[in-house]
Amino acid sequence: MTNEQETQEYVVDKKGIGEVKIASDVVAVIASLAANEVDGVDSMAGNITNEIIGKLGVKNLSKGVKVMMEEGIVRVDMALNIKYGYSIPKISRQVQEKVGQQIENMTGLNVTEVNVRVAGVSLADE
Repeated sequence: MTNEQETQEYVVDKKGIGEVKIASDVVAVIASLAANEVDGVDSMAGNITNEIIGKLGVKNLSKGVKVMMEEGIVRVDMALNIKYGYSIPKISRQVQEKVGQQIENMTGLNVTEVNVRVAGVSLADE
C-alpha cells in the first residue's frame, strides 16, 4: 500500500455538449475545507510525508483526507486534530454532517460514509 492517494475521476454528467468529471482530489479539498469550518477542529492530520511537505511550505489542502469514489458513491476517511476542551464525539458528528452536506451540495455525489479519526489534541493558541 502506498502513501500517495491515487486520483480518481467520476463522470457526473454526460448530457449536453460534453461530460463533467470530478477528481477525487477535488472532493478531498471540499472535505478538508468543510471540516475546518467546524468550531473545535484545529487542523487536518496527515501522514509523515504530508507533515514534511507542510513544514516545507507547500500548501496541501487535502492532507489527512482519503476519498474513495465508485459509481456516484463517495466514502471519506479523514484524520483531524481537535482543540483541547472540546467534546470529541460532538465535534466528530458535526464534521461528519458538514463534510457530507458540502460534498453532496457541491458535486451531487452521494456520500455514504465520513469516517473521522482523531489523531491529536491541540492546545488553543490564545
